[in-house]
Amino acid sequence: MTYLAAGAGVLGTGLVLLSRSRSPLLVGFLLLGVAEAALLAGQGAGTSLIALGSSSKGLIAFSAGLLAVAAAAAVLVRYPLAVAPLALVAAPLRPPLAFGGEGFSIGLASGELGRLLPLYALLVAAVAALGWRVARGATVRELPRPVAVPAAVLLALVAASLLWSRDPAAAGDQLAFFWLPFAALVAVVARRPVDDPRFGRLLAAAVVVPGAIFAAVGIWQAATGVLFFSSPRLEAGNAYGSLFRVTSLFDDPSHYGRHLVLAIVIVLVVLWLARARLAPAVALLALLGTGLYFSYSQSSMVALIVTAVALALVAGERRSRRLVAVVSVVVVVAGLGLFAYQLGQDDGRSVTSGRSPLIESTLAVFAENPVVGVGVAGQPAASRELAGRRRAERRYASHTTPLTVAAELGVLGLAAYLALLAGAAYTLAGVRRRDPVLGLGLAAVLLALFVHSLFYDGFFDNPITWIALAIAAAAGAARDTDDRPTAAPRWPTIGPAPSPAPSAPREPTIARS
Repeated sequence: MTYLAAGAGVLGTGLVLLSRSRSPLLVGFLLLGVAEAALLAGQGAGTSLIALGSSSKGLIAFSAGLLAVAAAAAVLVRYPLAVAPLALVAAPLRPPLAFGGEGFSIGLASGELGRLLPLYALLVAAVAALGWRVARGATVRELPRPVAVPAAVLLALVAASLLWSRDPAAAGDQLAFFWLPFAALVAVVARRPVDDPRFGRLLAAAVVVPGAIFAAVGIWQAATGVLFFSSPRLEAGNAYGSLFRVTSLFDDPSHYGRHLVLAIVIVLVVLWLARARLAPAVALLALLGTGLYFSYSQSSMVALIVTAVALALVAGERRSRRLVAVVSVVVVVAGLGLFAYQLGQDDGRSVTSGRSPLIESTLAVFAENPVVGVGVAGQPAASRELAGRRRAERRYASHTTPLTVAAELGVLGLAAYLALLAGAAYTLAGVRRRDPVLGLGLAAVLLALFVHSLFYDGFFDNPITWIALAIAAAAGAARDTDDRPTAAPRWPTIGPAPSPAPSAPREPTIARS
């Protein structure tokens, strides 16, 4: 099953991202389905299906789910514009559902969040809708090569690394629930229309409105001291520490803070470009900022500051850009000086909040496996082996995406990762020239996610990263189509070419009073 999943994953990801015609695209989706089935079968999905078939309630639930997905696919066939906004709404939702037990019981998990089930259901419906449209003759839009090629290489390398992963169980989980579904997500979203004038507003609302709801819940938790989902570590920190960190409808303050940062930068973009009224935008920023404050997420705060400064430098006037540049240089120099002073007074572990040992162990893993790494999801296990300790593997996760990519995929994966970032930046520059709000908004979202991933891992396993890349690819593909010169009509080679008909004289324009 491992070889089948790896081979089908490598071929499927390449076909769905690089296809220019109907047959390769449909075969690519079929191969991704084969890879998913092989991975889930290795995780005991067959036993669950047998339990499902032996239960009348399970069969009813399964049938109802299929009908719901079919209905959603029919809606998306008629309204393909809704795929990306709905995906953004579903991306952070992880309902606390537990599956298993006699008769395939479904219940609420106490204090734990589940999988990305709403997003998976939407993805199945979107793939079915796209497949239906393509099978009936719809044009398969070619994705921009600066994004599609490095994304295909990275995803194919991840799928192939299942064969040498240091932690095969975790690798199968990562591929089945993140990498392969997100490859299909990019292929679907990137081939949806983006030229509708309502598209940008729908995207902004899909991020900002849920963000406002999350912020309101977080503020309520800060006022009442009640959390819905949290880890034992967070509970201990809130009980014995001086700060009470909230999680809203997430399982971690940094996940919660990251989503609020995305909502904030979207509001900042429309403010900078004068596309929103000042009073409601400031009120919304106050709500989101208050919710972010009670997360006490340092990585989210840094991501917000860096993105806000970048927006000011890109979209501001000359005087404001100079002021922001000077202030930023002063702050960076002062911060580096303070950091160096703290390192001199204390050890690096306490100054970096425990990050320095993780960075050292991850670099050691990369040094031992520099070419192709230790395989997807293998870095924590490899770091634990090098340390010779028996703590939980999650305690050895690097929490830094570039280092994780280097350790797990080696130099080849790191090159594909950097090429994807460069290709996304190049594509977004073209999108911004065509649509300043959409281009700058997507760039701000991706920059915030990138900066956050430098301190808290979660760049590629966050579906919003892939949705933003897919929207950028869709907008870039639309721009390339619009800019492509139209070929002159060819006259028959037999006989002289007919002369063009004389154009009718234009009537003078008469001004109306």
